[in-house]
Amino acid sequence: MTLTNPVVAASGTFGYGIEFEEIVSLEQLGAFCTKGISLYPMAGHPAPRLVQTAAGMLNAIGLQNVGVEDFIAHKLPLMKRYPKCKVFVNVFGSTVEEYLAVIHQLNQAEGISAYELNVSCPNVHAGGMAFGADAGSLEYLVGRAKEASRRPLIVKLSPNVTSIGQMAQICEKVGADALSVANTFRAMSIDVLTRKPRLSNVTGGLSGPAIKPIALRMVYETARATRLPILGMGGIVTAEDAVEFLLAGAAAIQVGTASYADPRATERLAIDLQSWCKSHAVERVSSLTGAMKVPPE
Repeated sequence: MTLTNPVVAASGTFGYGIEFEEIVSLEQLGAFCTKGISLYPMAGHPAPRLVQTAAGMLNAIGLQNVGVEDFIAHKLPLMKRYPKCKVFVNVFGSTVEEYLAVIHQLNQAEGISAYELNVSCPNVHAGGMAFGADAGSLEYLVGRAKEASRRPLIVKLSPNVTSIGQMAQICEKVGADALSVANTFRAMSIDVLTRKPRLSNVTGGLSGPAIKPIALRMVYETARATRLPILGMGGIVTAEDAVEFLLAGAAAIQVGTASYADPRATERLAIDLQSWCKSHAVERVSSLTGAMKVPPE
């Protein structure tokens, strides 16, 4: 798959894409990833669902979405206006069967370039443990999803694991085509005056610049463990941030939390990254992937 540029709007931060068309030139983006799509509509968690942190954000949206049928009928067709911007559909479920049911319906739709499998969801058949935190569950889910998919399959790994490299190798073994590294970090915040959690769900996902050094390390470890293309993410705000992820081994980058502070962050980053490459005599941005100079061991 060839992208116009390596900038991708991350899942859950860019709606269904079309909501941004009046403020972002969608043709300037390599791709965007939809918010998670489930078999049936979901209302998500009650408010409060967002909390600002010192260098980022906590969210516990609860995967609110319109469901796969409504998405195919009313959301997806609108993106045909922007053929240069590829559409990745984020897929999730609470059982393997739900994941597969969503993929089977999406297979019949036009205008989708790839699926991004969200494996950070609780597996109800495994006592609520996230698919991506258990090697056996991850292997089974990704293998079945790959069999069902008629499009490239990107697996969005959870960072809440002991070895992200091991999880990447499992995905590669059962046929994943690419990896997104990584999802949000599980975290929480407490109001000391009320002594209550600031999120209705108590815990949520931490994102933004606070996680960038950890996410960068995870991309590097993943790149050393697998040959799969990596979409790196985690606190990317500037062109220099993006270049760091590319040098660590990412083939493309995803921008998420930055869009909350600046709705045009993705377009600005695409333009700034092109300018950075020109000013540093980089003819092809792909030449940056994995080009970090590592001291000899």
